[in-house]
Amino acid sequence: MNLFRSKLMFYRKSYKKEITKKKKKMSTTIAEELFASFVDFEQVEEDQYIDLKRNKRRKLEVSKSSSSLELRYIHKNLSLAKNEMDRLRDENSKKLLRDRKLSLVLDLDHTLLNSAGFSVITGEEEYLNCERDVLPEYLKSSLFRVDLTKTLTKLRPYVNTFLKEASKLYELHIYTMGDFLYALEMAKLLDPENIYFNSRIVSRDDSTRMFEKSLDVVLGKENAIVILDDSELVWCKEHKENLIVIERYHFFANSCKQFGVDHKSHSQLKSDENESKGALANSLKILQQIHTLFFDLGQKDSLEDRDLRKVLKSVQKEVVKGCKVVFSDEISD
Repeated sequence: MNLFRSKLMFYRKSYKKEITKKKKKMSTTIAEELFASFVDFEQVEEDQYIDLKRNKRRKLEVSKSSSSLELRYIHKNLSLAKNEMDRLRDENSKKLLRDRKLSLVLDLDHTLLNSAGFSVITGEEEYLNCERDVLPEYLKSSLFRVDLTKTLTKLRPYVNTFLKEASKLYELHIYTMGDFLYALEMAKLLDPENIYFNSRIVSRDDSTRMFEKSLDVVLGKENAIVILDDSELVWCKEHKENLIVIERYHFFANSCKQFGVDHKSHSQLKSDENESKGALANSLKILQQIHTLFFDLGQKDSLEDRDLRKVLKSVQKEVVKGCKVVFSDEISD
């Protein structure tokens, strides 16, 4: 185990060096934020360490050859040639448009929920470890202990209504910088009956880029995909025009500490976001507006020729509390 820990510390330093090199124009705080959102090395287990090394090597190999894409989140051995991937994207997009739907890619942490490891729960938060029947009413159906990932997870207020309503207009995807096990466990909390996401759960293990999210592995055309995420930083430059940045959800004290927030968390204050006026409720209104504008019957061009990114630009001046639409690298999170 000591050998594992020494290797882990070396690997951690290597990742920090790579992030600093890749993001050399960023401030130290932003580089550290990216690292923190990518993986918590203090809690990593030996098998995760091995997976990270394997994943790093796989992505280096992918970067050297652009002839195919791995879609392991659909099937562990599935790999498609680029032309086949393009064909599937085209077919899926046409089907969605016939059903008057677009694609929506959703981040997990700080967007739909907030998680904290068992080991970082503070004294002020010990009440969260009580039996469910003695928890405050607003936590009884939204706070979960996930033993497989060793975390407490709090669902964001309004998330159930958000997913239900958004799924009527969009095909929903999860895309997280967490590992696949974490992504699956969170999906079970958000979608216990598996009616929203199906197999559309993308983790960092599936990404084609080491420190960035991209739409490369999403079965949809870029001109018909919206992204909802709390961070612009983690998305590649090519896909920032698809992005809506939502206000971060800081339920746990460690979340505030991680991002340098100088006020107490909801858990410390024993409070929560407003259900009907919070960030997810406001984001849903924007998504509904985008859908309406995209499928505007007054437009003469075909649906396949329309570009959702132009719709996003058309609403960029709207101010909606709790979220904002990002159109260029100059707009920060």
